[in-house]
Amino acid sequence: MAENRSDKPKLSPVERRVIRSLDGEDRHGQPIPQQELHRERTVEGYLRAGVMPRWMERLRDIEVGVRQHRRRLAADREWLRGQHADDPEAFAAAWRALVAERSFDDVNDLIRDHNEWYPVERRLPMDPRTGEYVLIAGRPYRREELTAEWALSEFPPDSA
Repeated sequence: MAENRSDKPKLSPVERRVIRSLDGEDRHGQPIPQQELHRERTVEGYLRAGVMPRWMERLRDIEVGVRQHRRRLAADREWLRGQHADDPEAFAAAWRALVAERSFDDVNDLIRDHNEWYPVERRLPMDPRTGEYVLIAGRPYRREELTAEWALSEFPPDSA
């Protein structure tokens, strides 16, 4: 009795996908660049390529946090302005008191981490004469912490 098996081994779906990609079906007829063929493949490189660097996550979290504080401050300021619509001096005093009590620790913790670790994580070169890290796009990498003074400069008590 003849066997029904062919001489070709049965391929898994992954193997069929790889063969199709090597045949060019998934590349729309474009050949693989020679650089790609000769690039060393490592687990570390694979993981680095798929994960956002911590410094980038932290900068994103800082920006999101600053935006949230701005939105909350704007909303609180409008509410307080409505409470003291007839008395600008009372509004200014109440606004300063509210801002003085506001905590920015959530964002400031991220900013402190950024200021400490960013140059190391980005492997920034250091100027040997000054001992300072180089500027990024002409600006220092350090971020200023959020304070009551920052909030009052963003949302002054004397303007509409």
